[in-house]
Amino acid sequence: MDKKKIAVLFGGQSSEHVVSCMSAANVIEQIDTLKYDMVLIGITEEGHWLKTGSVEDIRSGAWRDSRVEAVISPDATKQCIMYTEGDCRWEEKVDVVFPVLHGLYGEDGTVQGLFSLAKLPYVGCGVLSSAVSMDKLYTKIIVDDLGIRQAAYVPVMVWKMRQDMERVIRQVEERFAYPVFIKPSNAGSSRGVSKAENREQLIAGLEEAARHDRKILVEETIIGHEVECAVLGGGEKPVQSSGVGEILAAADFYDFDAKYYNEESRTVINPELPGNAAEKVKKAAEKIFNAVDGYGLARVDFFVTDSGEVIFNEINTMPGFTAISMYPMLWEAAGIPKKQLIDRLIELAFER
Repeated sequence: MDKKKIAVLFGGQSSEHVVSCMSAANVIEQIDTLKYDMVLIGITEEGHWLKTGSVEDIRSGAWRDSRVEAVISPDATKQCIMYTEGDCRWEEKVDVVFPVLHGLYGEDGTVQGLFSLAKLPYVGCGVLSSAVSMDKLYTKIIVDDLGIRQAAYVPVMVWKMRQDMERVIRQVEERFAYPVFIKPSNAGSSRGVSKAENREQLIAGLEEAARHDRKILVEETIIGHEVECAVLGGGEKPVQSSGVGEILAAADFYDFDAKYYNEESRTVINPELPGNAAEKVKKAAEKIFNAVDGYGLARVDFFVTDSGEVIFNEINTMPGFTAISMYPMLWEAAGIPKKQLIDRLIELAFER
């Protein structure tokens, strides 16, 4: 059997650059080397694309010292990677791309557009589903039509905030009692997210969120279990959803540091939830995935109240694959080990 060549992209220009590197190292170690030869391409935080030698270089950060530039050509007649080292230039054919990129410029439809131009198969959601799922405001607009409860919100445009902060504060306070949550519309891994107990904290939270995006959501506080559900498949074949995992955050809420740097944060697979909430979560996850035209994979996050009500939080179209990430854990608990999961995701890229 002739082996196919897979390009694995990692790093990227988003605030989740470090998480992407951790995820990619784990993905690469699970790719079947009997089926695929790999090309590893790291993207620096400045946006420089570099050929990378090994997983060890990714883990150590040495990949950033590479002198070989490597970019995917948009030319659909070539389907190749273009390399540059000094005055030397050459090309290499590639069959499929696995963009292990989280957040802006990776999970938002931008690189997916490049792959589509190049007519290259790629792992994960397409341009539309990536873009609308990355943007929390537009995800909410879609979910509003599905009859699935989600947190009430006030959208804030940064330019309006700059013109009249007092009016923005008044709109929020007229709608919600404190505490409220402030979120950039386009940011992942809870980057730029904060909780405000009063007006002063609200202003600080809006300023922080404005560093990450020009659109901001201010949401009501939901008290409940924070749960996640993994989704796999799409296209002609039925979408599958995993069991449910619960997050037990060590901090006041599950922010970036609580996710990746606080050892006291824990996850529980198939926790006890009120009534038939777990089944409701699975059905809602599949419904939302289909509504955003999802394909390949996604992780859909919810709150479950003590009364068993299921409330949608957000969807991630390239969830983490770090050692503590819920997506691979949920499928492993469902009987699909990591190597088999990665293999299936790559197969889906060819079936699109």
